[in-house]
Amino acid sequence: MASPCPDSHSEHTADEAILARLGYKQEFRRAFTPLEVFGVAFSIVGLLPSIASVLFNAMPNGGPLAMVWGVNLHIAFIMCIGLAMAELASAAPTSGGLYYWTHSLASPRCRNLLSWIVGCEYELPLQTRIELASVDWACAIQITAAVSIVSNQVYVTTNGQIYGIFAGLVLSHAILVSLGTQILARLQRLYILLNVCLCLIVIIALPIATPSEFRNSASYALGDFTNLDGWPSGFAFILSLLAPLWTIGGYDSSVHISEEASNATTAIPWAIVGSIAVSAVLGWGINVSLAFCMGSDLEGILNSPIGQPMAQIFYNSFGQKGALALWSLVIVAQYMMGSSCLLVGSRQTFAFARDGGLPFSQYFYRINRYTRTPVNTVWLDALLSLSIGLLAFASTQAINAMFTLTITSSYVSYITPIVTRFAFKNDFKPGPFNLGKLSFPVAAIAVSWMVFMNIIFFFPTTPQTTAQEMNYTVVVLGGFMSLAICWYYCPVYGGVHWFNGPVSNLVSVDKGQDDESTSEKTGKGEIVDVLIV
Repeated sequence: MASPCPDSHSEHTADEAILARLGYKQEFRRAFTPLEVFGVAFSIVGLLPSIASVLFNAMPNGGPLAMVWGVNLHIAFIMCIGLAMAELASAAPTSGGLYYWTHSLASPRCRNLLSWIVGCEYELPLQTRIELASVDWACAIQITAAVSIVSNQVYVTTNGQIYGIFAGLVLSHAILVSLGTQILARLQRLYILLNVCLCLIVIIALPIATPSEFRNSASYALGDFTNLDGWPSGFAFILSLLAPLWTIGGYDSSVHISEEASNATTAIPWAIVGSIAVSAVLGWGINVSLAFCMGSDLEGILNSPIGQPMAQIFYNSFGQKGALALWSLVIVAQYMMGSSCLLVGSRQTFAFARDGGLPFSQYFYRINRYTRTPVNTVWLDALLSLSIGLLAFASTQAINAMFTLTITSSYVSYITPIVTRFAFKNDFKPGPFNLGKLSFPVAAIAVSWMVFMNIIFFFPTTPQTTAQEMNYTVVVLGGFMSLAICWYYCPVYGGVHWFNGPVSNLVSVDKGQDDESTSEKTGKGEIVDVLIV
C-alpha cells in the first residue's frame, strides 16, 4: 500500500513555496490538517458559551423574536464578511494576515501608514490581548455562576474573586499554548467534538427536560417582541443584532495559523466560511430551543442571582444537579475558546514582531527549539491580558468598553484590506478560493455592514444613561487610533522613520544559514540572525 507521506510532503513543499513567494521562510511545523484549522476558528466562535455570554443583549431588546430571527438576518452579512476575508486568505496565506494584505494591496504612498494602523489595531493591545482577556473574564464569571448554582443561588461574587479566577485561567492557557504544535493541532479535534455535542444537548435535551410551566407557545417563542431597555422598538431590534455579532466572531483566526496549516490556500478560506455556516445553523437551533424553554419572565431571568441568564434557564429546566453538569461543560468549552484565542494571538504577535512592528521585536521574534512555538509571544500576550483585567477594579463600564473593542477594532482591521483591494491599483491574484464577478458586491455589502454595526456598538445600553453607565467604546477606540497615528509620526522614534511593512526574512536562506537559526528584525526593521531559543 502506498504511503501517504509523499503527498503530505508535496503539500508542505507547495505551502512553503507559496510562503516564500510572500517573502517568508518556513519556521513553524505544518501540523494542522484542514479539519483542525476549522477547529481553531470554530472553537474561538465557541458557540454555546458565546451565546450564554451575550443573552444580555438579545433578551431585553426584542426577547424571543430577536433571539430567533435576529441571527438569521445577521448571518447573511457575516457570511459576506467571511467570504471577502476568505478570498484574501486564499491569495496570501500568512500569519501576518490583515496588515500584510493591507500593505501589499494599498498604494505605495500610504501602504506603510495603513499597514501600521491595522497592525496596531489588530496585533498590538486592541485585539490579541483583549480577546483573550474578554473570553477568560467571561469564563471566570461562568465559574462563579456554577458556584452560585451549588449554593442554591446564595453565593455573591466580588471583582477580586473574579480576577483571581481569571488570572488562573490566563496562566494555565499560557502553559498549554507553550506546548508543541502537534499537541495543539490534535486538541482542536476534541474542541470540535465537545462544542458540537454541547450544542446538540441543548437543542435536543432542553425541550425534553423543561417543565410545562417554563415551556412557551410557538406564537410566543417565534413572535413575541419584548423591549425592556427603553429604546424605540426598531432600534432595540438593531441593538439585539449585537448578540449574534458577538457570538459568531473570530472566524478569521484560522488566518493566523496559515504557516502551520497543510494546503493553506484552501484550508484557511474554507475554515472561515465553514465555521460561519456551522455556527449559524447550530446557533439558530440553540436560540429556538432557548426561546421555547425559558418561560416568559425575562426580567426574572436577566436579574437572576446566578448572574447568567442561560445558567438560570438550565436551572429551571434541569434542576440543580443537571444544570450544574451542563453548565460545567459550557465552562470547559469557554476554556477551550480561551486557549485557541491565545494560540492565534501569539502567532499574530510573532508575525508583527517578525516585521519589526513591536518594541523589542528582537526578543519576541523567537521560536523555542523544543516546542517549535513562539513561547515568548505566548507569555507576552498572557501577561498583557492580565493587566487588562485589572480595569475591572476601576469600573465595570471601563472593562466592558475595552472588551467591546474586540469587535470594533476587528472591524476596522477587516475593512482596511478589503477596501484597499478595490480602491487602489494592485496586482492582486486570486487564490484557489475566489468569488469571481461576485467579489466586489460581496465586499461592498461586507464593508457597509461593518461600518453600520461599528456605529451601533457606540450606543449605550439604555437611552437614559449616566456618566458612570455611558458606553465609552468610541472614546477608547478613538484614543487607541490617535495614539497609533501619533506614534507613527513621532519625531525620531516614530514608525514613519523605520517601519516598512512586511519585510522578507529569506535573506538568511541566501546566506546559507542552517535550520537551527532564524532571521530576526530589530525594532527598527534591521535584519539580524538569532538562534532559536
